[in-house]
Amino acid sequence: MVISSELEIIRQDFDRRNADLEKKIGQMEEKKVNLRLDIDVQKLETEKLRKGKNKVEEELDSLKTDYKKLRLSMRTVGDAYAKRGFRKEFVR
Repeated sequence: MVISSELEIIRQDFDRRNADLEKKIGQMEEKKVNLRLDIDVQKLETEKLRKGKNKVEEELDSLKTDYKKLRLSMRTVGDAYAKRGFRKEFVR
């Protein structure tokens, strides 16, 4: 009977450890699911930021182009005024 009681104690200890390990496995699986969700959220945020960055870069390029056109127009107008002033001085 001593042997069966020792076996029973060993079995109870095994069952307790097994239950603890199953609980830990469950917690780890839940954590894994949460981490995957976090990864998905991070991917979405990264894509959103990338799209925003691309839009800002396009707008910056457009502003640079508009600025160059404006400077060219100002130079053209400035040259026209300068020629007019030169003609007035020359005619006098």
